[in-house]
Amino acid sequence: QVQLVESGGGLVQPGGSLRLSCAASGSIFSISTMGWYRQAPGKQRELVAVITSGGSTRYADSVKGRFAISRDNGRSTVYLQMNSLKPEDTAVYYCTQKTAWAADWISWGQGTQVTVSS
Repeated sequence: QVQLVESGGGLVQPGGSLRLSCAASGSIFSISTMGWYRQAPGKQRELVAVITSGGSTRYADSVKGRFAISRDNGRSTVYLQMNSLKPEDTAVYYCTQKTAWAADWISWGQGTQVTVSS
């Protein structure tokens, strides 16, 4: 199983930016599909963004045009650049991983808190 460690969360004012990072262990990062989920208090965990091993991306409608997911296979790291942050983006953000042929996400990070508040 791949180990995932997120970093980069924190407190930011509305309209600000943050970049989350997720470092992965193991040798299968380059063939993995990577994703970011978030969970706000009292709400279900929701998919934010996904990037395939080939670099294809997709986003939740709520973050399209504001967030960008990217990956660096040489560093086994996936990023989530978050711009124009809103209070409703406040949540714990989780990194996740699966192989292309897996039906479900396999590995999860411990999460990093993002708080958007003035």
